[in-house]
Amino acid sequence: MGEPEPVGGERLRLKDFEFQRLASGRCWAKVVLSWADGREFRGEAEGVISPAGELRCCADAVVRALERAVQPQMGFELLGVKAVRAFDATVVIVSITARQQGRATRLVGCYLTEGDQPRGAALAVLNATNRILGNVFATR
Repeated sequence: MGEPEPVGGERLRLKDFEFQRLASGRCWAKVVLSWADGREFRGEAEGVISPAGELRCCADAVVRALERAVQPQMGFELLGVKAVRAFDATVVIVSITARQQGRATRLVGCYLTEGDQPRGAALAVLNATNRILGNVFATR
């Protein structure tokens, strides 16, 4: 058996997503996450322009927004992000560590994407973390 579903099926949602490749050879991502009660949490990150760097940048932006949402109760660390071609589609997979009350839990999330892999990386982070986040928000 896995973690219980969040109360009432509530989840953090990706409200806004921006990604830019900059002339400097870097990239930038901004996300806004929203909760059902209207609270919003923003996160930004920079990275290098490369297939792996762009995915990491977008996933990092979501991790930063998540930490704003749940500090000091939880912390997150992005361990890795990768786009994998399987079954004639691209799947973005993330690995994250969630820390709560001195205990670390490894989370894995994925998102099937047709063409927007940076956005897929952001959504994969939410897919990895939303199951445990509902319980944190339910206690607030």
